[in-house]
Amino acid sequence: MIQTLDLRGRRPSAAELLALVPRNPGTSADVGPIVAELIADVRARGAEALLDQSERLDGVRQPHIRVPAEHIAAAVRDLDPAIRSALDEAISRVRRASAAQIPPERTTVLDDGATVVQRWTPVARAGLYVPGGKAVYPSSVVMNVVPAQAAGVESIAIVSPPQKAFGGAVHPTILAAAGLLGVDEVYAAGGAGAVAALAYGVESIGLEPVGMITGPGNIWVTTAKRQVLGQVGIDSEAGPTEILVIADSTGDPRLIAADLVSQAEHDEAASAVLVTDDAELARAVGAEVERQAATTHHSARVAIALDGPQSALVIVDDLETACAFSDAYGPEHLELHTSDPEATAELIHDAGAIFLGPTSPVSLGDYLAGSNHVLPTMGQARFSSGLGAYTFLRPQQLISYDRGALTRVAPHIRALSDAEALPAHGDAVDARFA
Repeated sequence: MIQTLDLRGRRPSAAELLALVPRNPGTSADVGPIVAELIADVRARGAEALLDQSERLDGVRQPHIRVPAEHIAAAVRDLDPAIRSALDEAISRVRRASAAQIPPERTTVLDDGATVVQRWTPVARAGLYVPGGKAVYPSSVVMNVVPAQAAGVESIAIVSPPQKAFGGAVHPTILAAAGLLGVDEVYAAGGAGAVAALAYGVESIGLEPVGMITGPGNIWVTTAKRQVLGQVGIDSEAGPTEILVIADSTGDPRLIAADLVSQAEHDEAASAVLVTDDAELARAVGAEVERQAATTHHSARVAIALDGPQSALVIVDDLETACAFSDAYGPEHLELHTSDPEATAELIHDAGAIFLGPTSPVSLGDYLAGSNHVLPTMGQARFSSGLGAYTFLRPQQLISYDRGALTRVAPHIRALSDAEALPAHGDAVDARFA
């Protein structure tokens, strides 16, 4: 079912590792032109474009794009008590972790009468994408909304695909999660069109443009976020889920296989990778994966994901090579099943989130760890980070110099402005002393 990649006896360079890591062959370049058309359609036709796109792509025409407030209230009222309790606990944990991410204001005194203050200011309005394709993700409502609220974002809009099973409405559990968090601006729209609506606004339904778009999605959503970047800010390109497990001989094949299968059930394009220096463990995990995949609820979906080129059992000579492989991959989720996971983590540079040891599975982070599950995929962890309160904050500098402090740097300003052939810069300073 899942391929084996044997790299023993090799010390691949970083460039070679980048070529060796298993990847999903689908890229944003494949869907880019279509996404551009969908975005242009929403900009030109607004709500009608959203309705037509839903009918064509989701097979349903929603009765309302903007979800009525009473529907949100009803969803909260009808929410299963066990799910409500779980959401309340998740909200509490993510809120505590998000609050700890907010940097303090700092003042630097550079001279008598010369200060630079760095403060952190939230974006005024955020648009949060909550997936709704092959699964329902009320947890993504929590992971998007709570950090934005912790950062002080005053205006929040949620978009989520209309559900055919609910007559074109947003899934009630997603609405309930929004209601529990006090968000009443929810739109039944998904895919690239929903991203365009957030970026450019749709006046006829009262959707004002946002300053930041966050949230995971499929390749269409991810590509749309890339295309509107510059019009708005985005968090990261969080596409189909990925798990990479580094394990040594102490790893438990049953648990490792369970975690690979758990992430493969998200999507046929999901990636599941084991990297180990123990060939026997790789064999045992392969057997366990095959056994568990055959009996899991979404067995057909899991089988496609595990059989794809993006999933593999990788055998290397040692843990150092395993960590180098992981860094080349830049996984969304990295699990460490080694005798000393904390020490192994010290060898890791690039990962969206790192889960230490057998009792810290990715499923914990997906729901209740307090960490955020909106993480960079497709190698983006090599240069970007997961969603947090800081995503919605902008550092802003306040500069204050009194006359004496300005006098002391004026000659330097004159020298540099003349050197750059921008003498008016120096003149502007000299004017203060004329």
